[in-house]
Amino acid sequence: QAQAVVNGGIENAVLDQPANPAAENAVVGENPEIQEEQVDEEEEDNEDEEDAVVEDAADANNGAQDDMNWNALEWDRAAEELTWERMLGLDGSLVFLEHVFWVVSLNTLFILVFAFCPYHIGHFSIVGLGFVEYVQASHFEGLITTIVGYVLLAVTLIVCHGLAALVKFQRSRRLLGVCYIVVKVSLLVVVEIGVFPLICGWWLDICSLEMFDATLKDRELSFQSAPGTTMFLHWLVGMVYVFYFASFILLLREVLRPGVLWFLRNLNDPDFNPVQEMIHLPIYRHLRRFILSVIVFGSIVLLMLWLPIRIIKYLLPNFLPYNVMLYSDAPVSELSLELLLLQVVLPALLEQGHTRQWLKGLVRAWTVTAGYLLDLHSYLLGDQEENENNANQQANNQHARNNNAIPVVGEGLHAAHQAILQQGGPVGFQPYRRPLKFPLRIFLLIVFMCITLLIASLICLTLPVFAGRWLMSFWTGTAKIHELYTAACGLYVCWLTIRAVTVLVAWMPQGRRVIFQKVKEWSLMIMKTLIVAILLAGVVPLLLGLLFELVIVAPLRVPLDQTPLFYPWQDWALGVLHAKIIAAITLMGPQWWLKTVIEQVYANGIRNIDLHFIIRKLAAPVISVLLLSLCVPYIIASGVVPLLGVTAEMQNLVQRRIYPFLLMVVVLMGILSFQVRQFKRLYEHIKNDKYLVGQRLVNYERKSGKQGTSTTPPQSSQE
Repeated sequence: QAQAVVNGGIENAVLDQPANPAAENAVVGENPEIQEEQVDEEEEDNEDEEDAVVEDAADANNGAQDDMNWNALEWDRAAEELTWERMLGLDGSLVFLEHVFWVVSLNTLFILVFAFCPYHIGHFSIVGLGFVEYVQASHFEGLITTIVGYVLLAVTLIVCHGLAALVKFQRSRRLLGVCYIVVKVSLLVVVEIGVFPLICGWWLDICSLEMFDATLKDRELSFQSAPGTTMFLHWLVGMVYVFYFASFILLLREVLRPGVLWFLRNLNDPDFNPVQEMIHLPIYRHLRRFILSVIVFGSIVLLMLWLPIRIIKYLLPNFLPYNVMLYSDAPVSELSLELLLLQVVLPALLEQGHTRQWLKGLVRAWTVTAGYLLDLHSYLLGDQEENENNANQQANNQHARNNNAIPVVGEGLHAAHQAILQQGGPVGFQPYRRPLKFPLRIFLLIVFMCITLLIASLICLTLPVFAGRWLMSFWTGTAKIHELYTAACGLYVCWLTIRAVTVLVAWMPQGRRVIFQKVKEWSLMIMKTLIVAILLAGVVPLLLGLLFELVIVAPLRVPLDQTPLFYPWQDWALGVLHAKIIAAITLMGPQWWLKTVIEQVYANGIRNIDLHFIIRKLAAPVISVLLLSLCVPYIIASGVVPLLGVTAEMQNLVQRRIYPFLLMVVVLMGILSFQVRQFKRLYEHIKNDKYLVGQRLVNYERKSGKQGTSTTPPQSSQE
């Protein structure tokens, strides 16, 4: 073959011959006439290909023949990309059908085992015991019946497990034990995540009834009217309470000596495994821990909520109750303002990192004070030298244990896990100096802590609300305002005051000139922030809320024979929520100018705020679009339509329906433009898929290039 290539230069002709090297060499080397004939045939083939290329170029110049190149039946690869197999995996094979069968069967078996059987076991038991009326009165018949079924299943599995152990059925005993563990863990998860927060939420509500001038009868009526919503809200409140309590415990662990809170589980401990505790600890220990948690959380609620309310009612009779009515005769919707407060105000306050640092500093100051008063400084905070030496010793011991660790083999998963847990000894313990009369000092420490919590609760329940009421009285007068707003206003004022004091204290050592320079810079920054807030938090939400009212709310709620009333305060509150949602969607969406501008403003922050950039790139375009959206339909409905001589009813119809009509038009135009872009992308994809070889287009020429097409035929690619 190499000889044929050297002699004739036609490798393709040689490769097409049969795979017989001796015969090929004989033919190519000994018969030059045959080789010349093959060369002539190649030249004729090349001439035919050139003629075909010329004809294709002529067809490309002909508009009628150009359409024939785009035959829909030839779009094979595009059709392959849109099959059900590619989109959903529905290939129709027997393996796929087998997978579908197993998925459906396992789902059915799961529902049968974990829902159907426990429910019917509980139902038969409740009917047999005669508790049907009590269960129906709870409004949660299905849930309670299923839980009763699980409890009965657990008891049955325990009895069967004991019988299997007596008769020494090892396999049955192991299987029954695994089934019992599954039921036990499921029930404990329901109790820990569902029942315990629900108890905390209801106890918080009961202890705060006097604060809102409510009674148990009111709560009973609300439960009967909406049982699901009532239970969910109480569970949510209890879950928030448990979450913040756990967060406060984590903050205490950062301040106190490791080992002080030995009776509370450390959530940051890498060896803490709640599922493993649920599996290995007996049920009576879980029950004891649950009762202890209920007592502790309930006592804290009594100490920080019920007792301060009684003291406030005794010392300040006119301060309570709080005004928290959701419905009133005022035209302003309280619910929208509550959403505004919960979604905008409180997150902005809670996201401040200074608040946690202040709380941590207060806890540390209180701990130092209590430690020196009761001579418990070593117990609460530990000694610095002992802490450092103990930390180094623990590091050396841990390194030695890691080097000398012996793997546990052949003792089961439980033994191995226990060996890992007990490998480092007591976790997070530091020695301390034990003073005289230590139990008495601990008791006095607990009393001092209770008094501190009571005073802190009194301050939190009175100071923000009192400050908010006093500030809002200059604006609203004697009208009653939802206490959520007064409390938020008071919290912001208190936060700003504390922040200003801390900043001034930090600036004091730098001198008077530096303080004046800082005050000047901060004053300029505050003025810029106020201007930006007026534009982005005032004008834009107001226009957005008014546009939403005209497009969505008014056409749906107000009939044509009535006049819609607009309330700017409510529209502004709803506009803030809509602006927040739109900003979040914009930041999650694709890259475009609005997302780029918002990211730039967010990256600059308040300290490096660029007023000119915000007004020119963000505020002016957004306000212009909103004003055009509001004014153009109004001008058409009130200025152009009356000139056409239509009736008053038609004018009213146009005025009321032009905003949703134009919204539909804009949405349809957006959908059409999106589809056009998608079809263009599909067109380019199909064109490149069929004609693009490497980086060259073969046998294709754009229509726009017909007039300027050269007469020289294009050379086809041999790639």
